Order: sequence, then C-alpha cells, then structure tokens
Amino acid sequence: MATLMIQGTTSDAGKSTVVAGLCRVLARRGVSVAPFKPQNMALNSAVTVDGGEIGRSTALQALAAGVEPHSDMNPVLLKPESDRGAQVILRGRVHGHMDALDYHAYKRTARESVLAAWQALSSRYDVIIAEGAGSPAEINLRANDIANMGFAEMVDCPVVLVGDIDRGGVFAQLVGTLALLSESERLRTRGFIVNRFRGDIALLEPGLDWLTERTGKPVFGTLPYLQGLLLDAEDSIGRSGRVGPGATLKVVVPVLPRISNHNDFDPLRLHPQVDLTFVGPGREIPPADLIVLPGSKSTRNDLAWLRAQGWEAAIQRHLRYGGKVLGICGGLQMLGRAVHDPDGLEGPAGSTPGLGLLEFETRMVAGKQLRNVSGRLLPEGVPIAGYEIHNGVSEGPALASPLVELQGGPDGAVSDDGQVMGTYLHGLFDRPEACAALLARCGLDASGAAVDYRAHRQQELDRLADTLEAHLDIDRLWQLWQLP
Repeated sequence: MATLMIQGTTSDAGKSTVVAGLCRVLARRGVSVAPFKPQNMALNSAVTVDGGEIGRSTALQALAAGVEPHSDMNPVLLKPESDRGAQVILRGRVHGHMDALDYHAYKRTARESVLAAWQALSSRYDVIIAEGAGSPAEINLRANDIANMGFAEMVDCPVVLVGDIDRGGVFAQLVGTLALLSESERLRTRGFIVNRFRGDIALLEPGLDWLTERTGKPVFGTLPYLQGLLLDAEDSIGRSGRVGPGATLKVVVPVLPRISNHNDFDPLRLHPQVDLTFVGPGREIPPADLIVLPGSKSTRNDLAWLRAQGWEAAIQRHLRYGGKVLGICGGLQMLGRAVHDPDGLEGPAGSTPGLGLLEFETRMVAGKQLRNVSGRLLPEGVPIAGYEIHNGVSEGPALASPLVELQGGPDGAVSDDGQVMGTYLHGLFDRPEACAALLARCGLDASGAAVDYRAHRQQELDRLADTLEAHLDIDRLWQLWQLP
C-alpha cells in the first residue's frame, strides 16, 4: 500500500481539489485508490455507506475515486458549535462535545482512531491520497498533531505542498512553510504544486526555477485557475450563484453563523433561471420569490441570530406578498412552534420559540439520525434522493401534510396554502425532476432548463482530472507512490 499526502500552505489553498483530481486520475488508470483526511473541521458532511458521517469534501473525493464513501476515510470530524467548542465525531460516530483546549489534549487518543482507520483502508486499497488540514506550519498546534505532519510522520509517507498563487505571495508561502518545519518534515516534503495560476507561464518560470534552486525540491506542476469550477466545498460559501440573462426566479438564503450542508444550494447556483443570493450578517435582505432557511449545527442560536438580523419580520412580509419559504433540516426546525434542547446537545439547555409558520415542535435528542434515502416529492411523485443528518425529532399536526415520501415514511411538512415547506432531507435539489418541480411551485416555468447536479459533479471531476493530467508531472508523482 502506498500513501501520498497533500498539504497546503494555508486553508483553502486547493488541497481538496488536488486530492479529488488525483483520485480521479488514478481511478481512470485502473488504480484502486481511496481518499483519507485524518482530521477535518467542517459543517458540511455526508452519510457514508457504513452509516457514519464524514466531511463532504472527502465524500466528493471518494466519488472521484469511484468508491463508496466510508467513515474510515475521515476518522476525526470536528463540527463547530461555537467559537470555542465542537462536536467530535470519531470514525463516523459522535464521541462527544469538547472545547478547544480539551480536544487539543485529547488528540493523543484520537490518533489511535486515525491510525486504525488508515490501516483499515490500507487493507482494501492500493493507494491512499491523504489530505492535510489548514497548514503544517501552525506551530501552536504542532503538539500531538494528527492533521498534517504528525500523521505523515506516523505512517512515514511523502508530502507534496500546495500553494495558492491567486491570493499572492506564493513563494513566501512555500519557503516560509518549509522554514517552520522540522528537519525530518522538510525531508519528507518532496516538492510543490502551485495552484490557481492566471497568466503567461513564461513569466512565472524564473520564479519556479529560483524556488527549486533555493529549496532543492521540484515543482511538480502549475495548475491553472479553473474558471467556474463548482464542486462540493468544505466550508467556504460563495456569495451568489451564476446569474445569467435568463434568471427570473430570485432565491435568498441567510448565511447562518453555524450554517451546515450549504452544498444543498449548488444546483441552484448552476440553474440558468435562478438568481441565488446568500445574505450574510448586516446585509439588507433583498426581495425574493423563495427564502430558504438552511441547515444549522446550532438551531436555537442561529434562530436567535435570524431574529436579531431582522429575518423574522422580513419572512412575515415576504409571505404576505405571496412569497414561498422552504426550511431544510435545522431550517425546518425553525419553522415550527418551538425548539427544545433539554439536555443541551447543541448549546445551553433550554427552549426557544420557533417562527410559528408550521404546527409542530422539535425536541433535540441524543442519537443522531444518519441515513442515505430516496423517495418521491409529494404530490408530484417525481423521484428524490439525498441524506439525513440531524438530532431533532419533530412532532405535530403539520407533519400530516408531508413534503416528501421516503423509504422510512413521510418527511417534512407543507402549509395548507403551500407557501411554507420544510424537510429534513439534504440534497433536495440534486435530481433535476425534483428541482424543476420545487422551483415550479415558486413560479418558475417547469419547461425551462433542468440541472442534473449529479451529472455535473462527474463532469467537473473529469475536467479537474484532465487539468491535472495536462499540467502536473504525473510520472514523477507516480514514483512517490512507488508503484510498479
């Protein structure tokens, strides 16, 4: 078994996309390959084939590799619940809640889960492409590190360092990162990838030559900036969709402080008839045809934020003028009469009044619901598929008018006038038939262009792999894997 680790000089340097691209490159060459992220901090997650939970970017990399996502691929997932605390998920299952200092001390134990998961993957795949988190040069986090060089040293694998030239200072990023590593870590760093380059490569080549001369390490390639690349993000949120001349339906989404699984809206970003806007704190709430309340890792706290930002009054005004409201997961919970958290699973114990738009209440209970599901949208009957990740149990008369029918039974609710809808289902817009039907309810011509986001993902992964094949020295990287 061979392992190569991709680390970055910063967060969002492009590690996730490089790993996804390499997984697709190897899979197309017939290599048995799997992604691996020892530790991830993200609120975008996916349900695995073994009923666990991992970061969504790792699930995308599994798709690139042509394999089912498994909890072993991301053994430690941290889901922030506040600025200082997070839910800790080990090998797909909730382990508990820790503040930053407690988790820092716990990493000695967490590394056992990381090593066991890596060994399990090693028995099933020929190659593992591992991804670091943040930067290996975060010296305040070096003790007991399992996310970057700590893992690479533990399993004795080579590292390739990615720098983002688009944000500027890429040579300082790469040289400075090396300078802050230990001698053994510098030795296992075998070379560099420069990411997101725009312009004439001839102007960059003298700098690349200097970098190799200065560090003694090769540049394996310079990847161009891929305009319009849209793949499942780990956490960062684009502020809008791709607004074309045919965009007639306005959709608005509040960017909650603990927004989760905002990948739900990627199909709307692509839709040529949809004008999608994410509205952050302090911004004016624009008029819309549809307001979507997204998932949340801290429903009651995010509901308080919504009220403080003026969303409750804006939603009431929106409904008076005939607009539609859709809640997904935590957003669904907000639409009810109240959210109860007697055991403090998502923060301080207590209850919070909901928006009162649907007749039900939600109680947070231990034991997270994790499942991949399929079914049909009601009443249209078109196929729908996605996944559920939530703690809450909702009960009330509004649930007698569900939005979808799934294998396990009805889910969600629709108001009598059809203006307010909600569901626990993530991936609601991924299938083109369901997306078209839901948007038609909001006034969009159902005969318009359809978006098949699942097909789009595959096309983008192939585009990414083609770019890596064209701009990276794959043969030289192949030698790092020590493959025959």
